[in-house]
Amino acid sequence: MEITPADYKILIVDDVVSNVLLLKVLLTNEGFRIATADNGIRALEQAEKERPDLILLDVMMPDLSGFEVAGRLKKHPETADIPIIFLTASNSTADIVKAFQLGANDFISKPFNKEELIIRVSHQISLVAAKRLVTKRTEELRRTISGRDKLYSVIAHDLRSPMATIKMVLNMLLLHLPEEKIGAEMFELLTTANQTTENLFTLLDNLLKWTKSQIGKLNVVPQKINLVEIVAGVAEIYEAVAGMKRIAIHEETSSEEVWVVADSDMLKTVVRNLVSNAIKFSNTDGEIFIRVEQGSDEVVVSVQDYGCGIDEEGQKKLLHTDTHFSTYGTDNEEGSGLGLLLCQDFVRKNGGELWFTSKKGEGSTFYFKIPIRE
Repeated sequence: MEITPADYKILIVDDVVSNVLLLKVLLTNEGFRIATADNGIRALEQAEKERPDLILLDVMMPDLSGFEVAGRLKKHPETADIPIIFLTASNSTADIVKAFQLGANDFISKPFNKEELIIRVSHQISLVAAKRLVTKRTEELRRTISGRDKLYSVIAHDLRSPMATIKMVLNMLLLHLPEEKIGAEMFELLTTANQTTENLFTLLDNLLKWTKSQIGKLNVVPQKINLVEIVAGVAEIYEAVAGMKRIAIHEETSSEEVWVVADSDMLKTVVRNLVSNAIKFSNTDGEIFIRVEQGSDEVVVSVQDYGCGIDEEGQKKLLHTDTHFSTYGTDNEEGSGLGLLLCQDFVRKNGGELWFTSKKGEGSTFYFKIPIRE
């Protein structure tokens, strides 16, 4: 990594004037900016005032030793990260160990070799430059992600309300305008518009929740809830959508009441997404089974379809944020791939786990389990 020496300041600390002058000449010739101190007290003052990028610190000084100076620098938040190279005539193992225990970055014995000194100093400055670059890039990335999340949130929030209105109007039109009244062609257009609106509304809802979750603005609100009721409610909502593909939704539960302590809205979102996906990837005249099974310490909810399934390559990409994956449904329904990631996130936030099994051409089953807690 190339550096510009003039961009970096080095503080030289030594009580011997000739040593200070020699180091100053050597490092100035390399292009570095230099500050000096002739004792420990002055070194602390200069470190706070000059904020050097590197300190060359003599160990043996009359007022405060280099070890004492280093100890104080490392305790001060504003100087704790300044790298230190100790300069000493001592080669004892005890001194070297103590230097590194105090946070030294390097250790040079006197009398030092000019080339060795320059190489060691340049190495430490390169590390400083690299750290600054990483910090800068990290901050830029943080701002980019923050801006992206804010944009996603604004888009989803501002579009969600008008889209909900359009969805409601289209639902009402479908209920009151049967095919025999408006004709097959117009009814098909209306059905397509309704399905597209439903998919878009689901995407916006997922996008809004995903963004809030990622930026920490979506908190888990645990409460005692009956999973059987949640499943029944979701199944009722999606009966009309499933009916368009003549798909039957079956509910199978181990009991009429299966209670868990979890966030109700999050689990509703999970079940909605799993059922919506099952409808999307089921063939016309197919079946979907939603099961709620209670064990001794956990409840498992599964949504099974007998649709197109997922091939092995697709299975490897599913549920991973770094391998975005989505496919078209059996009626060319579009998807974003975001719904399952949201499901996984919400299940984990409630102490559970989400997984699936699938076989190409035979269908898929998605499961999630929630621990039973009082």
